[in-house]
Amino acid sequence: MADDSSGGRRTKVERVMDQYGLEEWGERLEAEWIGDGTERTSLRDLATEFNQAVLRAAVREAGASVLDTDIDSLYRTLTDDDVSRSDAVRKRRDLERSGVDIDDVRSDFVTHQTIYTYLTNVRDASLPEEDSEDRIERKKETVQRLAGRTQVITESTLDELRNADEITDKDYEVFVDVRAICGQCGADYPIAELLDQGGCDCDGTEPA
Repeated sequence: MADDSSGGRRTKVERVMDQYGLEEWGERLEAEWIGDGTERTSLRDLATEFNQAVLRAAVREAGASVLDTDIDSLYRTLTDDDVSRSDAVRKRRDLERSGVDIDDVRSDFVTHQTIYTYLTNVRDASLPEEDSEDRIERKKETVQRLAGRTQVITESTLDELRNADEITDKDYEVFVDVRAICGQCGADYPIAELLDQGGCDCDGTEPA
């Protein structure tokens, strides 16, 4: 591991940014993590975005042309345990034929803990204090974002199975509705509504 200009040991994020020409990502990671006037991005999502940028840079360096939507699919295939082994092997072979060393690229992927270390130790970044209303809004957005991702993955799975003739060839619509039921009164709430009103407004007694 090389030393930086100050004589300290460089983090993995710094080394990977240098290797793939992603120096602009330092400022981007910090801005997205602390919000910087916009919605905050979680460390896990930042790690995914950064790793996809690494994969994109490796593919382009090999001379292959891949759309951003394909990069998302490639990354999921290489990292998601739910992806079938045959699909992973096929995508891996395609990339290797294009001159991409998948093992090397995967070894350069970072975790959310690595991103956190870089942001706090190298960039001295810290999260701004937030009031209860901000925290609730952020948590609500996180749930909604995860629900949206679940919908996209499910739609992609159905398309893949339909194209492989493993399910009937029909048009399917996917709906993801996250709800919460109060354990005391049994009231059923959409999660956004429950958070907006500060929880269930029952008196705490169980239904008869």
